[in-house]
Amino acid sequence: MTLDRFVTGRVESWRRLEQLVGDARGRAERLGPGRARELGRLYRSAAADLAFARRSFPGDPTVTALEQRVAAARQLVYRAPTRRESVASFFKRDYWCAVRARPLFLLLSAALLFGSAALSGVWADRTPGRAAAVVPGAYEAVTQPRPHGSDLRLAPAKRSAMASEIFTNNIEVTFLAFALGVTAGLGTAAILLFNGLQIGVVGGLAVGSGNGSTFFELVTAHGCLELSCIVVAGAAGMRLGWSFIAPGRRSRRESLVLEGRTTVAIVLGTAPWLVVAGLVEGFITPSGLSVADAVGIGLPLAALYWTLVLVLGRPVRSAPAPLP
Repeated sequence: MTLDRFVTGRVESWRRLEQLVGDARGRAERLGPGRARELGRLYRSAAADLAFARRSFPGDPTVTALEQRVAAARQLVYRAPTRRESVASFFKRDYWCAVRARPLFLLLSAALLFGSAALSGVWADRTPGRAAAVVPGAYEAVTQPRPHGSDLRLAPAKRSAMASEIFTNNIEVTFLAFALGVTAGLGTAAILLFNGLQIGVVGGLAVGSGNGSTFFELVTAHGCLELSCIVVAGAAGMRLGWSFIAPGRRSRRESLVLEGRTTVAIVLGTAPWLVVAGLVEGFITPSGLSVADAVGIGLPLAALYWTLVLVLGRPVRSAPAPLP
């Protein structure tokens, strides 16, 4: 084959490759799914042309020009994201996609936590004598009966200590709910049920003793977001457990390792939201909010979190491949 015939037959493909590289401006994802696949196909073709040209036409300027085109496309096709880009991508999209990927586990986690809280709250309200035996010492002041119309009069230091106790407990539950996934999810389910039981019992006794408003003032501003984090961590733990129970075509070890990477990422991505809840708990909750104020802070925070899950976690629909 002569050089002229070779160039004439391939030059349009090279120009198209050069155009796609220019359109990408350093990032292949800017091309969209269809053109990104075309880029990969044209790159492989141009790389094969370059290998042929080097053997058949060594030293010709055409080889040098083709080398430059292939090198530019290679950097784009095999470009590895920088650490900064990887972290940004994780918090902008990857984390939210991972949280939303298994909605059934989210629903099951929420049902275990809030279902046990609701049932134990009713039980505590109806049988306060028995329920008082399972109340942690830090919450006793809120569950003690008081005369109608009187004030609980929790000192700022007591409010701060109680808020800190709640936050520490929720941090522990969040990480335990994930870690106990290695027990085939049974430990995760147990910790969700137990935490829901504690929340329900304290809430039920507080309402029954006339301290319901104080209880909600202490837990709502940060609790809505913290409980959301517990639900997400519980879902991650159950996903980890399910990967061991139903590994599919993989071995249990392979399935556990693969799912473990995703669930660890979920827990790490959830941690900053626990920090946000902790800041609210440390600086806002002890200030003596009314129930309305606490709800006005807590619900929007939780709503923001779940809105991001729904919006940023939406699966991307690949565009259909272009017709030949």
